[in-house]
Amino acid sequence: MADKGLLETFENEFPERDYTISIRCPEFTSVCPKTGQPDFGVITIDYTPEAKCVELKSLKFYLQSYRNDGIFYENVTNRIFDDLIESLQPRRLRLLAEYSARGGITTNVEVVHDGSGN
Repeated sequence: MADKGLLETFENEFPERDYTISIRCPEFTSVCPKTGQPDFGVITIDYTPEAKCVELKSLKFYLQSYRNDGIFYENVTNRIFDDLIESLQPRRLRLLAEYSARGGITTNVEVVHDGSGN
């Protein structure tokens, strides 16, 4: 299972300013727990930092740690979201996971934290 301990952060030098950091990870992979087939997707993270920002190399290794995990789309998306919320404690965070077609069906999973405890 993926290790949230891989995520590293650094200090936000502009905590008083609202700005958005957008990160696109076009090569996300995990494994379908039913079929054992690989799942491919694009993970997009948009967040407004508070005190911390995510270090990109650590994010890459964290996302790559899902490569061999048998996990449903909905679960992996929410796990990544929860780990980012815990690590960053951002003002806002939106995570969109867009999975490639399988059997003629595409799936997108979106999770949003707006700072109101959601």
